Amino acid sequence: MRMVFFEVAEYEKDSIKKAFPKALLIADKLDADNATEFSGVEIVSTFIYSKLNPKILTQLKNLRFIATRSTGFNHIDLDYCRKHNIAVSNVPEYGSNTVAEHTFGLIITLTRKLYQSINQAKNLNFNHLSLIGTDLYGKTIGIVGLGKIGKNVLRIAKGFGMKVLVYTHSHDEELSKQLVFKYVDLKTLLRNSDIITLHLPLTQNTKHIINMRNIQFVKKGSYLINTARGGLVETESLLYALNKNILSGIGIDVLEEEESLSEEVDILTPAFQKRVNLQKLLYNHVLLNHPKVIFTPHNAFNSKEALHRIINTTVLNIKSFIQEEPVNIVSITK
Repeated sequence: MRMVFFEVAEYEKDSIKKAFPKALLIADKLDADNATEFSGVEIVSTFIYSKLNPKILTQLKNLRFIATRSTGFNHIDLDYCRKHNIAVSNVPEYGSNTVAEHTFGLIITLTRKLYQSINQAKNLNFNHLSLIGTDLYGKTIGIVGLGKIGKNVLRIAKGFGMKVLVYTHSHDEELSKQLVFKYVDLKTLLRNSDIITLHLPLTQNTKHIINMRNIQFVKKGSYLINTARGGLVETESLLYALNKNILSGIGIDVLEEEESLSEEVDILTPAFQKRVNLQKLLYNHVLLNHPKVIFTPHNAFNSKEALHRIINTTVLNIKSFIQEEPVNIVSITK
């Protein structure tokens, strides 16, 4: 079958070529401008920046299978694919332990003042009084969302000897007995947690789940961690909580308008004015420079092992489809 991989990064090339020596590898995304060049392709693999809408898909006359190298698949028009007998697969899981480990990296960096400690030591400042940290043992961590990542965070927390509160819609009572934690409502979690960590997808129901209304309930002196999605938190509420000394520190891997921070010259364009909330952008700049905030650039997923799992699962998805035993299908053919 004729096969093309789009949006191919350097680290992916060897693995793809080893699995599919005849596949065509392209660094660019698949879009309306180049789709005509691939009208005969039968299998396509992309990342999230190839927007596979009818305008593009209609040009791929022989397309039978799309293997997205991502968990999300909202960049693909599934209705069109179903109507035109195009199967679609995704990578359902590749970094739940990776993100959980990064979450605790942020927690320990905050509670043991690692960033400040390193900077002081490099400047030959050995004032230990300013570096007094906080133990995790015996503290309460509140986990908002108990999917695969949340469960890994829970297991790590138990290893530190922490008490655990969980806010989630579905309750597994057997799991709560096995790992010894309590299900609570969100207000109870905010009031009683020394560390609050978010592990939810961003939906209409979860947008701004932490906001100016409920930030008032947060336990004074606690820490907030967000390695999930920036939109889960109303940015203004974080600044409020810092200024009112509600939060002792914040560790974030995501921002509400993070995609707008990479090309600041874009601020001058009319398209930017329509697309971006300038107030949130300003809040983010203030947040990133706050002494009680540590920020990583959407890097929680980024480990060698996680990246290899993405490629390995994609290879499995394609080979299984060719062998007529498809796996990880999100849109089945007729």
